[in-house]
Order: sequence, then structure tokens, then C-alpha cells
Amino acid sequence: MNYHFSLIYPDREAASVSDLLRELLVPRKWRHFLRIEKKVLVNGQYLNFNELVKPGDTVTLDLNQVESLQGDYPASGSMPDIVYEDDNILVINKPKGQKTHPNQGENGTALNDCATYLGYSPYIVHRLDMLTGGLLLVAKNPAVVPILNRQLISKTLKRDYVAEVDLLSPLNVGAAGTISLKIGQNPDDQRKRMVREDGLRAVTHYQVLAVDEAKRRARVALSLETGRTHQIRVHLAASGWPIVGDPLYNPLAASSDEDLQLTAWRLSFTKPFSFDRVTVVLPDQG
Repeated sequence: MNYHFSLIYPDREAASVSDLLRELLVPRKWRHFLRIEKKVLVNGQYLNFNELVKPGDTVTLDLNQVESLQGDYPASGSMPDIVYEDDNILVINKPKGQKTHPNQGENGTALNDCATYLGYSPYIVHRLDMLTGGLLLVAKNPAVVPILNRQLISKTLKRDYVAEVDLLSPLNVGAAGTISLKIGQNPDDQRKRMVREDGLRAVTHYQVLAVDEAKRRARVALSLETGRTHQIRVHLAASGWPIVGDPLYNPLAASSDEDLQLTAWRLSFTKPFSFDRVTVVLPDQG
């Protein structure tokens, strides 16, 4: 299948075709095909990769070497709650309690709902824990998946959360910091992760928005630098601030009927094959 993209080079310093494709995070393999097949044009003409693209130039790319090993996600019959959409991307509001994607034979997940809306299988970019609600970015085609994955790695795709936590340790309004505890599998419970020295690097930034001294609770804004399973939940619990309603990591949750109070409320990313920055905010959180 052929995927066509076009952009107007913005008012900035001229760049070579090669440097432009690198800045757009186009994979090396695709850059090779674009050069060999002369499928990148500037103002309708092929330029050598060392020639310059200037402000106002129209750049077009045609990709016919895109491959994906992802399987199909059958339609669930239910529609997703769409917060943002363009030609290549959906951002949906995933309900708490819904899985992001199905295991073999499953249906009813967020990506199954997206398949219902699109009429074909979407492509996964990142995940939300089943108990976490909020903004989930989904790719409409496989050509944008490597671009978005590289944004995740380079931290230009930013994910922000808000949580209500129980204060087993004190916190003050306005306090901010970074939790950098490594996370690995809990050997005693396959559902859980834990802080461990031989775990994977995990970095969470936080800021305290409000404190309710009477309830011994706080509202905390969080942003991820890495994306480990249960990262926010494990980091906050290890710091003495477990999330309200967390059945795995909050010892107080057993006596509460509250849902996990963690919401992905803001996503910020650069539209693939462009320089346009997009910020999506969950309406009832922003």
C-alpha cells in the first residue's frame, strides 16, 4: 500500500533533504527507499539528499515499503469516545476498567472499539493500564507508528496524568520532584511490579496540586519520562503516596469501593511528517 504525506517547510533555517528526513524521524530504511526510488519531492522535483529545502517549499513523500507485523483487531460493535482526530491519528478517552488491546480471542478493548469506528484495524502506539482512564493515542496507519514510537523514545510525545493519593507520608501543596526508582516484576505476584535494584529504569515527575488535610489526601500531577508497566502506581506507593482505589499497591483500598483515581489527562505530540505540535486535553480535567 502507498502512503502519501505532504508538508510546507516552515520559516526556519534551510536544511538538506537528508537532515529534514532525520528531523522528521523517518526510519533509516525508509530514507533509503525514498532516495533509491526518488519518492521524496521538493516542489514537485526530486532533489539530491544533500540539496537544501527552503522555507515555503512543498515536500511530498510517498512510502510503499511500509510493513507491520501487528495482527488484526476485530470490531467490538461499540464506538470509542473520540477526543481528537486527524488523517493519521485518533486520541480517545479510554474508560477505566477497559483494556487497551486484546489478547488472543478477546474483544471489547479500546482498540476493538477503534476498529468499529474506523472500519479497519488500528495500530497501537502506547498503552494505559486497564484500571487507568483517559487519553490514549492510536495510529490509523502503520506509516506513522515508527514516527510516534521515536517520539516516545525522544520524550517529544509527552503524557501527563493526574492522581488522587492517600497520604501515608506527608506532602505539601506546590511540592515537586522526580521519582527515579527502578521497576521490575514482583516474584510473588505476577500481576504486580515492584521497586528493585535489578529492575528497569523508570522516571516519574510529580507536582502536588492540592492537599486535603482532613481526608489525608492529595491531588498530584504526573508526567512520564519512561513507560514501565504500573510505573506511576508503583512509584507513588513506594514514596508513601499510594493512589486512592489502587487494589494492588494501596493497603487502604481494601476498605474502599472507589475506582483507581488515576487519569491520563493530557497528550502532547508532533504530528507525523510535519512540524505541527498538538496538545490534547481531556475536557473535564483541563
